[in-house]
Amino acid sequence: MTLAAYRDKLKELPLVSLFCSCINPQTIDCKPIYKAEDAVDLGWCVIKDVEVIELNKRASGQAFEVILKPPSFDGIPELNATMPQRRELSMEEIQKKLEAAEERRKCQEAELMKHLAEKREHEREVIQKVFEDNNNFIKNAKEKLEHKMEANKENREALLAAMLERLQEKDKHALEVRKKKELKEEACR
Repeated sequence: MTLAAYRDKLKELPLVSLFCSCINPQTIDCKPIYKAEDAVDLGWCVIKDVEVIELNKRASGQAFEVILKPPSFDGIPELNATMPQRRELSMEEIQKKLEAAEERRKCQEAELMKHLAEKREHEREVIQKVFEDNNNFIKNAKEKLEHKMEANKENREALLAAMLERLQEKDKHALEVRKKKELKEEACR
């Protein structure tokens, strides 16, 4: 797309052609004339007139002052500031609502109590399990200690028996050596 074709396309846009004289080099009247269809309806007010004044033209660009006239509120329906009418409640309806509220409160309280009871039961189960684990640990530790003590006692008894046996063998050997020595001395005499 060429630059000229691009400028022509942009000229078709109403605000761009109005505000940017670099795209539309034709002079713009200081007080443009607008039609009723040019008005912007914001839903609650209508802006009918916009005034654009060219302030100064520079090489870097152009400045404009846009002046909006105050919005008019003509032809806008008035807002109804009053609250809608509330329906009068009878004593039976009020009583039913109070009973329903009481029932909801009781249900919520029952749910809370049920939840707390479940929580307490869970805490009891956890404490019971910890107690059982602790008892099992103590029982296993005692059994291991007793087994170890029995093994140590058996080892000690076996060592003592072995030492006694060796001492008895030494005594026998010493007796035999004495007898042999005495026999030799008698034989030598």
